[in-house]
Amino acid sequence: MGKKASLLQLAIFCLFIGGIFAANLLMPDREFSEVENKYLKQMPKFTFQNFVFGDFTTDFEKYSSDQFVLRDEWITVKAASELAAGKKENNDVYYCANSDGQAVLLTRFDAPDARNVQTKTGYIADFIERVDVPVYLGIIPGAAEIRADLLPENAPNDSQKALIEQIYGSVSARPVDFLGALEAHRGEYIFYRTDHHWTSRGPYYGYTALAAAMGFEAQPISHYDIKWMTTDFLGTVYSSSGFTWVEPDSIQTFVEPYEGLHILNYGGSEPAETPLYDTAYLEKKDKYSMFFGGITPLLEIDTGNEGLPSLLILRDSYMDSLAPFLLEHFSHISIMDLRYYNGDVADYVTEHGIDSVLICYSASNFSTDTNLYKLTK
Repeated sequence: MGKKASLLQLAIFCLFIGGIFAANLLMPDREFSEVENKYLKQMPKFTFQNFVFGDFTTDFEKYSSDQFVLRDEWITVKAASELAAGKKENNDVYYCANSDGQAVLLTRFDAPDARNVQTKTGYIADFIERVDVPVYLGIIPGAAEIRADLLPENAPNDSQKALIEQIYGSVSARPVDFLGALEAHRGEYIFYRTDHHWTSRGPYYGYTALAAAMGFEAQPISHYDIKWMTTDFLGTVYSSSGFTWVEPDSIQTFVEPYEGLHILNYGGSEPAETPLYDTAYLEKKDKYSMFFGGITPLLEIDTGNEGLPSLLILRDSYMDSLAPFLLEHFSHISIMDLRYYNGDVADYVTEHGIDSVLICYSASNFSTDTNLYKLTK
């Protein structure tokens, strides 16, 4: 290669680097990434103290990464490059395909430490001793367990079934067989392809497992008037994967809102009426929050069905799409999220005349949850 050609390559490289540097200086900072569904780091405030202790340097590195020019496009390019190189994983998300040839994004499951599980089941055991009502326990397996057959060969993926058996064997709560119900319908559209949650069909089968455990009769699926709410849902796994060309999911509802149903949301300073389905979220990135309006410490539902028992549910977000199926079987349902609820749960059971309690988490969320200690307060 001649000297002129080498100089030309060097000039092109310097122009490229200089252009990227200039663009990063000139482009305004973004607050939110739609592709990643997260708020982006803003310029950290410089102080002598955070500079000396290294906090400023750490925060500035995160800021530089989040605000890098064309960040969303680079993430997609990286994911495509990984696939082109024969690697079907990016950012801990596996690029798979179902029998119809549709792309399915699966996040591998990493089992928690056995002592961690023992500590959490100990909290549940203590809670059972503190209340004088039946306590049911349901652990929901994720897509990586039910559709493990779609994962690349030898892909790391711990057994959620083993975790569920360990949990159920450690406490005297009455178990709910979500695993068996979902495995029986594994070929159906029961998990979103771009999100970690189950679809509304998955919770229907979960509802049948809950009915079997609690002793009420589940409605047949033909009982419901299924409605398509959106065909443009791109969930959290899509957001973290970089596989931005994947086709979006659809969100359905089975249960219709009805006159006499009243739902109070305790997410603000005062309780507020909230709909069963907050369709305003269908215009946002987080479309799954359409169910009950998303995250809140406590929902109190008066179903309008007099003479039926009451139920308290301690849950994660998987319950949002299951709870509508329970409305016709209970007179009152309280739905509590221990991440945000800080009261005494046992006292709540007594004060509100709760007839039974359901503790319900996905296997993944149970593994990472740090709030079950509140059951012992």
